[in-house]
Amino acid sequence: MTKRSKMITRRQALKGAAALSASAAGFPLIVGPHILGRADAAAPSNTLNVATIGVGKQGRFNTRNAARAGANIVAICDVDDAQAMEMAKDFPRAKIIKNFRALLEKEKGIDAVMIATPDHSHASIAIAAMESGKPVYCEKPLAHTVYECRKMAQAARDNNVVTQMGNQGRSFHSIKEFSQCIWSGAIGEVREVHCVQAAYGYSRLNLLPGIHDDHAIPKGLDWDMWIGGAKYRNYNPAYHPGAWRGWTAFGGGNLGDFVCHIIDPVFLALKLGAPASVVAEAAGYDPAIHGETFPASAKVRFEFPARGQRPPVTLYWYDGDAYKPPHPEEVKQGEDTIPVPGWRAGKQVGGMVVGDKGKIVYGSHGAREWRILGEGKMEEYMAGRKRVPEPSEPGPPPNKKHLAEWLSACKGWKIANSNFDYGAPLTEIAMLGNIAIRLLGTQLNWDSENMMFPHQPEANQYLHTQYRDGWSL
Repeated sequence: MTKRSKMITRRQALKGAAALSASAAGFPLIVGPHILGRADAAAPSNTLNVATIGVGKQGRFNTRNAARAGANIVAICDVDDAQAMEMAKDFPRAKIIKNFRALLEKEKGIDAVMIATPDHSHASIAIAAMESGKPVYCEKPLAHTVYECRKMAQAARDNNVVTQMGNQGRSFHSIKEFSQCIWSGAIGEVREVHCVQAAYGYSRLNLLPGIHDDHAIPKGLDWDMWIGGAKYRNYNPAYHPGAWRGWTAFGGGNLGDFVCHIIDPVFLALKLGAPASVVAEAAGYDPAIHGETFPASAKVRFEFPARGQRPPVTLYWYDGDAYKPPHPEEVKQGEDTIPVPGWRAGKQVGGMVVGDKGKIVYGSHGAREWRILGEGKMEEYMAGRKRVPEPSEPGPPPNKKHLAEWLSACKGWKIANSNFDYGAPLTEIAMLGNIAIRLLGTQLNWDSENMMFPHQPEANQYLHTQYRDGWSL
């Protein structure tokens, strides 16, 4: 038996194991060949040659942690020389390439690609990489529009490549344990979820008055390439470096940044799928005036339909300071007695799942900490069970394990647990919430199968954006 045929046999075995595991857990089987890798690819070795595209803050964390997980970083690609050279200090042998297209066309020794650019350029880069046969790790949110989400998931299927979205908590033991608790019936049927992100704000309302002032483009920055497919605008330091997430042309605000972390546990455990409707409110925000950025605080209500035997679920999203989730009656007002980071008084980041027999609170990033509320409830559930501690990893948020899962999937050893078939519909929830914020107070009825809001053209216009010349998917 040749080395290549051994690889294919191993992948076939993995696929069979995945099918059995998915069936046992009651999941719909969505495993396809792109999750395991290309059957016509070269046999895996112990080391993958990886290119990293976009090496700002999160890109630096990803690159360093991928190297710690065993990747060989062979190329660094960034439109900003300052960011690229900073990253090169850690990887002096890596090639420095400014244009991702040149990277994909000329560097034939690259096995896989990591992407951590601003949201608006994810789809263009990732689809180009997948079409060149490269496995892709792409930061969350997966894309900038619902249409881009669909195109990226389809490209992964069409090109049979391994993919992983960077919602690091999906690889934690805690999200599995949290899900098993819900599946066990410990809190009964779940019809209501509250998700809150009050610790960080991405509104740029205070910067709007001077946003169109003229500024010199910093030396070494290819601003035209940074803009990518978005409508061209002059450089402003309020966009780059680092502040792009707060602008609707480039980022997704609080929803874009945190839905894929905070809603992820219930998306998995409750098998939520797509919402049937969404409506939003926002304090002190007028989309007609402030639409270039996001509100300082918002509340969004998603209605998810029944899924088989599971009842409908209403999910509330709160961000900023103006809107708060209900205080659980199991905890006295003003007391900081919930031992879950992120769900204490003040700047909350996490979720609360309301069942007809009890409640669970959890922290962000894969329900890294979670607890059943009520005296003795958690202890009763944990009797005979043992929690698996998460490894201590460098760099916030911990992501070495998630990258290691992807690298193993690239080699055909494991299944990527947040592949684009999973990451795309999860990201769509964030994109739909942001569309609702553009149309405050309007209940938007969502037809996911046909990717449209029936009879609501004012909402449909936000499902995608028109790219500049020279950019397309």
